[in-house]
Amino acid sequence: MSDATLDEARLTAEIDRLKSEFPKTRELYREVCALLFFRFGVTPTANRLYQLVRRGSMGTPTAVLSEFWAELREKSRVRIEHADLPEELQGAAGELVAALWTRATAAAQAALEALRVEVEQARQDAQAALSTMEGDLARTETALEQRTTALLAAQVRIQELEQAQAAAAATRSALESEVARLQQEGRERDGALAQARADFAAELNKLRAGAELAETRLQAAEKRALLEIERERSANARLQRDVEAATKRAARAEESARAEIQSLQGQLGDLRHQAGMQEGRLETLRASHEAQARELDALRRKAGADGASGEGSEAGTMTPARRVQRRTGRSADAPAKPLRPARKTVARK
Repeated sequence: MSDATLDEARLTAEIDRLKSEFPKTRELYREVCALLFFRFGVTPTANRLYQLVRRGSMGTPTAVLSEFWAELREKSRVRIEHADLPEELQGAAGELVAALWTRATAAAQAALEALRVEVEQARQDAQAALSTMEGDLARTETALEQRTTALLAAQVRIQELEQAQAAAAATRSALESEVARLQQEGRERDGALAQARADFAAELNKLRAGAELAETRLQAAEKRALLEIERERSANARLQRDVEAATKRAARAEESARAEIQSLQGQLGDLRHQAGMQEGRLETLRASHEAQARELDALRRKAGADGASGEGSEAGTMTPARRVQRRTGRSADAPAKPLRPARKTVARK
């Protein structure tokens, strides 16, 4: 906004205030003349006064302006009264003092105008600096909002990664628990097999005292049982290797989960699938173990029955080998088939 526009706005505001204070037209015109001349440094004219006040006729501002100039000249005239000075010198001295006062007033007005210009320049500089600071503040606020948004996004990403890592840790704990359970079951099965072997050896020692023929056949049965035990031990070793392989796969899965955190959801599905496959294998192993236990119990019962009936006639009783052949559908001398659980290969991505 320019200086002229600001002066016009202030002048309009002052005139509105004078209209409310001076309801009489002549007094209002006289105050407006004083306002223009002394406050704003503008020489009042009749047209200008009428445009600002718009009261009465055109003769009213002309008359009031004439009275204003006469009163101003009368007040600005300086009279020096001294008893010793002639009338001409008194007038000349008064005019000299009036000229000095006029020059001093002009100099003061010029200094005031220069000060006004300087103040206006300082105001404009301050306004420009304020605009610059407001622009810097707006840019700073924008940058702060952007950084705040980025920080919030980073926090959300960190929370997602932490959740994914917790899920991976839970999966790893579940797999480790499953592996430990399988190892414990393997140890229990080894103990059961060792106990069954010890019981079987005791039964064989009892059967040796019965009859030489029964002892020979029982030795053959023991050899077959030992072969089955060795095969079961081999199966147990293979199972142990499978467990170790599963442990290594779990370790590789954990390393892969740390390296590729973004694909944890897909890997989690794969791990769940593998856990299901492991449960299927575990059920298969349990079924195989129960079948082997039932077969060992059957062999033990057969051995007991053969020992009790070994002293009977050959025509009236059946030998243990024939009973085994009748129940199992194969010859007693034929090698026993290994009881191996079906193994499924778990495809790993």
